[in-house]
Amino acid sequence: MTLPPWRPLLRSALQREGRTPAARWLQLATVAADGTPRVRTLVFRGWDAHSRMLLYTDGRSSKTAELTHQPAVETCWLLPKAKQQYRFRGAIELCSIAQDADHCRNHWEQLSPGGRALWAWPEPGQPFSAGAEWPVEIEETTPPPQHFLVLTLTIERVELLDLSHHPHRRLTWSLAQRWAEQRLNP
Repeated sequence: MTLPPWRPLLRSALQREGRTPAARWLQLATVAADGTPRVRTLVFRGWDAHSRMLLYTDGRSSKTAELTHQPAVETCWLLPKAKQQYRFRGAIELCSIAQDADHCRNHWEQLSPGGRALWAWPEPGQPFSAGAEWPVEIEETTPPPQHFLVLTLTIERVELLDLSHHPHRRLTWSLAQRWAEQRLNP
């Protein structure tokens, strides 16, 4: 199977961003149980397949309940040096240690010691406790906690807004149309 046509464009844009950590940050939009929107930043972790994006989250966070209630999401990935914005729409699957320990362990081991430390912090969104422990690093040999979740976004639609052209270039692709490119007005 060949890569969808938007993947090489994204790869090229990411190369223009360089090695800055912010180049891997994207915003995830979800819907809370009360129907109100939520947006937060996550770190892009790679690809599971040609159109399946990998992200990680803490299962104790509110986004876990939101994704369980409504797995349809959209992400927005702004790449300022490339002057491009990518929006990915699809559905997220959550994978926990209980569901697939080997899969989660493989991803856990790919994190840096500092990245793993985030899962040893106190529960997200709870009142701050000055006496709580905030580890800086967690060794690779430490098993992943039960609340370490791998999120897989199965992408159904991609939209690119390229601000480096005049007029701006806006393209869209959808899985339903076998990733055929369509140009839109910006």
